[in-house]
Amino acid sequence: MLQEYLAAQRATLLGIAARLVAHESPSGDKARCDALVTLLAERFAALGTVERHANPAGGDHVLVRVAAPGTPAGAPPALVLCHYDTVWPAGTVATRPFHVEGDTAYGPGLYDMKASIAMAELALRAVAALGLSLARPVILLITSDEEIGSPSSRALIEATATGCAHTLVLEPPIEPAGALKTARKGIGMFTIAISGRAAHAGVEPEKGASAITELAHQILALNALADPAQGTTINVGLVRGGSGRNVVPAEALMEVDVRAWTSAEAARLEGAIRSLAPVTPGVSLAVAGGFNRPPLERTPAGAALFAQAQALGATLGLALHEGASGGGSDGNFTAALGVPTLDGLGAPGAGAHAAHEQISVSGALQRAALLALLLTRL
Repeated sequence: MLQEYLAAQRATLLGIAARLVAHESPSGDKARCDALVTLLAERFAALGTVERHANPAGGDHVLVRVAAPGTPAGAPPALVLCHYDTVWPAGTVATRPFHVEGDTAYGPGLYDMKASIAMAELALRAVAALGLSLARPVILLITSDEEIGSPSSRALIEATATGCAHTLVLEPPIEPAGALKTARKGIGMFTIAISGRAAHAGVEPEKGASAITELAHQILALNALADPAQGTTINVGLVRGGSGRNVVPAEALMEVDVRAWTSAEAARLEGAIRSLAPVTPGVSLAVAGGFNRPPLERTPAGAALFAQAQALGATLGLALHEGASGGGSDGNFTAALGVPTLDGLGAPGAGAHAAHEQISVSGALQRAALLALLLTRL
């Protein structure tokens, strides 16, 4: 009944998705993000109690509390996580508007992850329309800054997740099989500033201390911290320094991306990076940053949550698999609190952060049915 009901909601899904894509919401663009928040608050008002959490640095966050009549008082809720911000600058929709070709819908931010917001709305509406009972209260949290590391929403996510039974994250699955995610790497972001001493490169180079030479030494030291066998990666992604070809450079800087599967490995890396020492005489280092997202480690509780989702998916004809991702999500925060977390429950598709971003419409409707089952059975 549930699957048949949602399969018939194709036009509704596309209508919601089209409106969400049309409301562009680049991370940090408060005016555009807040306009979308207003629309989201209106759409979810009929489904639960809507809270708007202010974010002076960007778009506000939306939290929807859906009651579960008949469940024991104080029953821990299920947390559903989405984000509405996208990587696309304002004006992208004008050149690449939402459109549908057969079973595929296209649009900036659709796959990552406005289709998921439409799925969440459809799932909750299906529960109400079919007179189904939620297994526990539901909290739907839709944030505005996931694409830039969740600087404003992290505290809200962690406070909301505390005491929840589990977290369901509607990020895209692992393609091409649409696998759910039971593990994600933790992500560290470091900036290393190097201060040397300027001098004329031709007249008195011996009086200088090259920050760029030191940068080269430190890049090699950082690369040595990687451990491919454990999946630990180090990427010096941005470097800059110097003031002229004929000047011994006094300043240099690099930005470093660090990823690890476990908290222990993340701690090792953070300690090692903060302990880096200069090699070049007369040069100093300043290390800033750290692990922005802790690892989402595969735990027995997380694996059990996946097994339950897999069994429920089988009743819908879905053959669900689990996998791990080198990217992070807001689920990293909830998992680090010890809350069982299942990620990758969003619409199947392709092209996250790419011009061909797309979803499978039928796949999104199936995942909406799966979400409704998870909310009514778990």
